[in-house]
Amino acid sequence: MGYSKEIYDEVQRKLYRIRNKSWDEMNEKKRIFYKRFPEAQKIEKELSLTSIEVAKAILKGSDSSYELYKLREKNKILRKKLSDILKSVNLPEDYLEIKYNCDKCLDEGFIDGIMCNCMKDMLKKEAYDRLNDLSPLDVSTFENFSLDYYSDYPSQNGEQSPRKRISLILSFCKKYAANFKKDSPSLLMTGNTGLGKTHLSLAIAKEAIEKGFGVIYSSTQNMISNMEKGKFKGFFDYNPSEKYYSECDLLIIDDLGTEYSTSFSSSAIYNVINSRIMRRKPTIISTNLSMRELEKYYSQRMVSRIIGNNVRLEFLGTDVRQKLMEIRRK
Repeated sequence: MGYSKEIYDEVQRKLYRIRNKSWDEMNEKKRIFYKRFPEAQKIEKELSLTSIEVAKAILKGSDSSYELYKLREKNKILRKKLSDILKSVNLPEDYLEIKYNCDKCLDEGFIDGIMCNCMKDMLKKEAYDRLNDLSPLDVSTFENFSLDYYSDYPSQNGEQSPRKRISLILSFCKKYAANFKKDSPSLLMTGNTGLGKTHLSLAIAKEAIEKGFGVIYSSTQNMISNMEKGKFKGFFDYNPSEKYYSECDLLIIDDLGTEYSTSFSSSAIYNVINSRIMRRKPTIISTNLSMRELEKYYSQRMVSRIIGNNVRLEFLGTDVRQKLMEIRRK
């Protein structure tokens, strides 16, 4: 899974807090229970000492088999006494034991070096929540993408109608999301503003996250800003944000061409896109610019790399969001 280091670190912190909370709850229960039943605390201490003696006896080997037998019998008697005390006040036998959220990994996140399903679910949720903070995924789904606001009339140059074109794009994006994998093709979404490019790219992101893939969504301007900040974090950590954008399973670059153009921004965008092409990692790029405008805005080398390695989806029509606003006013 290509989740960012920030997401992994945050999930590890959450697991640490969960473990600490479980320990605190157990210790508080013991404190209250031992205050009422001091004998239970003595039994617990004896059980701890017996466990240590059992471990020592096992290390001694076969010569200590009788000693080991006696210790285990003593352990049974002590546990029976503790169980009787708990039963006397209608409490379960495991009342004084720590309660983990996940009984498989004990809230560590890993079982014998293999990631537990609970941590996979937490990573998926963290990735979803972070992306949802940037742009609400719940309102950018395939289900609520409507074709009703696109014209049925072909354009003057004889192209197919916007509704027909968007219908084909919607169908393509659904199949793309359903079959998404780490080496899926990259996409280039072009067309005027307000035609659903961001909506469909986020709908793909939502399904990719639900499959457990690491997704990063960013406007071009924010991506450049983050990489500029990362550039000055020190010699041994030079430009970490470029790596951040280059290594995720799916990168969505929104509004290419709206950022303030500098030599740094052009170079940084090219490096990320080229790195992902070399690694065969999918990137979804959306832009309001035409191919000719992109060539004026960026180097021919960069535009050539994008055109040669991305499936182009050209959106037709006029701003759907304006139509929606007009309908709401009425």
